Amino acid sequence: MAALDFCLTGLAAGKTLPERLRAERRKRSMSLRDAAEKTGLSPTTIASLERGGGSVASLLRLLAVIAPNARRRAPERSYWGQGDKEDRDIRFTPVDFMANIYAAFGEIDLDPCGHPLSPVIARRRILPSDGGDGLVDDWSGKVAFVNPPYSQLLRWLRHAHDQWRAGKVETVVCLVPVRTDSAWFHQTLSADADIYLLQGRVRFLDIRGKSQQTPFSLMVLTLGATPEQKDCYAELVPGFWLTRSVTAASGAHRASPAIVRQPLWTVAPQ
Repeated sequence: MAALDFCLTGLAAGKTLPERLRAERRKRSMSLRDAAEKTGLSPTTIASLERGGGSVASLLRLLAVIAPNARRRAPERSYWGQGDKEDRDIRFTPVDFMANIYAAFGEIDLDPCGHPLSPVIARRRILPSDGGDGLVDDWSGKVAFVNPPYSQLLRWLRHAHDQWRAGKVETVVCLVPVRTDSAWFHQTLSADADIYLLQGRVRFLDIRGKSQQTPFSLMVLTLGATPEQKDCYAELVPGFWLTRSVTAASGAHRASPAIVRQPLWTVAPQ
């Protein structure tokens, strides 16, 4: 059972599934013998389940008695699950969300993921409809705002980081899903990026003008943002910054090898 990789709702709180099973049984004032009589399992089997052992069949029999309303929680997606295949990645950042971006980081010089219908106000937009490609064309300006196609998230973050490290833009502000599992993210990007975990979900507009809430959590990831900009954003938008516990070495957009190997964040005091 320890190999199972899913979460359940409708169970007592706890850090692990075995711990939650034990807490749920005790919450119902059941001894191991009581639970065994009701489930048809042996006390030894139930004790094994509460230590992380046992079989799925035994787990289901135990849940039917101690937590009949328990359900598997669907895994959180980091992609849009609705829309036609060709436009599934086209979601527009809400006007009210962008108002806080402008207020904290200033006017946007570049939108490399531009779309003719996007409400993002930028001095320059790279539009695929005009033959542009934000993954190929050079970036420029003081502030770039990036709300990339989430199906190509890692590719866009790599390019944004490369353009920033090359000095093409001073500050990059990305609105992206909380997806931090790649080795590249931990070994390279996290040495330079500051992350703001947003409270709640953001409602985007699809290409048909329909409002849709994200089925995943989002973060604002910045490269080159100043402390003043970050403080201003935190005052405007619910959430908190994960502040890097190490600082980059001297030199524009450079991190020491030690930082690249050991990128860590700590929760910024509120």
